[in-house]
Amino acid sequence: MVYGIGTDICDVRRIRQSLDRHGERFAAKILSDAEMQTWRTRSARWPERGVRYVATRFSAKEAFSKAVGLGMRMPMTWRLCEIAKHPSGEPHIVLHGVLKDWCEARRLVARVSVSDETDYAVSFVVIEQKEA
Repeated sequence: MVYGIGTDICDVRRIRQSLDRHGERFAAKILSDAEMQTWRTRSARWPERGVRYVATRFSAKEAFSKAVGLGMRMPMTWRLCEIAKHPSGEPHIVLHGVLKDWCEARRLVARVSVSDETDYAVSFVVIEQKEA
């Protein structure tokens, strides 16, 4: 059964400005530890790819927070929601800590789609509730 749906569009230029202004501190606020490692690797090879990586994660986490109905308030935090990818490249959501516990208690499973273009990143999340 569908529990919630969320979508978000993010202006990549705004993320670039925040990274220029606050540097790694901004990325560390948004990204999990695993995402930070990926961001550093991508940024070192091609800085623009690093900016887009942060933008897509920002967008996906915003869409997730809307779909789950919490917005950006506990137990939802940026770093407890991780956007990972399967070996095939398909993105998926990995939850941590109290957010994971909260979703498991409600039998919630998330599906995510992420895309980006030059100036925008967009994400769509569907939250399903498993049968009891």
